[in-house]
Amino acid sequence: MIKKLVTIALLMMILIVSGCSGKEQKKQQIQQGFLTVADPESITVLVNKEYAFPEGYEPKDLVYPNVPFIFNEKIEKRMMREEAAKYLEKMFNAANQQNIHLAGVSAYRSSQTQTTLFNNYVERDGIEKAKTYSAVPGTSEHQSGLAIDVSGSDGSCAADDCFANTEEAAWLENNAHNYGYIIRFPKDKDNITGYKYEPWHIRYVGVNLATELYNEGLTLEEYYE
Repeated sequence: MIKKLVTIALLMMILIVSGCSGKEQKKQQIQQGFLTVADPESITVLVNKEYAFPEGYEPKDLVYPNVPFIFNEKIEKRMMREEAAKYLEKMFNAANQQNIHLAGVSAYRSSQTQTTLFNNYVERDGIEKAKTYSAVPGTSEHQSGLAIDVSGSDGSCAADDCFANTEEAAWLENNAHNYGYIIRFPKDKDNITGYKYEPWHIRYVGVNLATELYNEGLTLEEYYE
């Protein structure tokens, strides 16, 4: 009798543990819903509405680029990966020499910060609208340390549609590729990138690829097709 009770108890424990594991696994799959990028450290990594960073990914070579920002604090969103920071400095210096004065608005963004931002946007506008201008946590280019939002030095039109009509936006569109950067979400390509036109959001991919994409008029998604 005792042996029978022990056997029943063991079976019940197995069922309970199996049930919990199944729920956790299912929940994880639903939460992810993305393909994980194979090489998150790659300069040319593609992160978008289909491809996400591994959970908890953080670049190992984040530095503070020596360029002006619209704020003074030395905080997370001022950081970029070392190579991207070096070429950003070159680009800002070149722009200054042509009387175009740029400033950083927001660069690196951790997954935790993106989660807070995205949730705030969802609460304000609903999830479907939020997805047209903000990335689901884990899929933001800002998490790569290779992307930065840029404005004029006075900060007017920072991360705003009116930036498209500024001389700074025109300069970036015509010159960013010379320093390894692309306009990541170009005009009339939202059906491909999944995001509306953002002339202020530039992404470092290296001079060779940036020049190729610029000359061919391609997005990163089209390049990888």
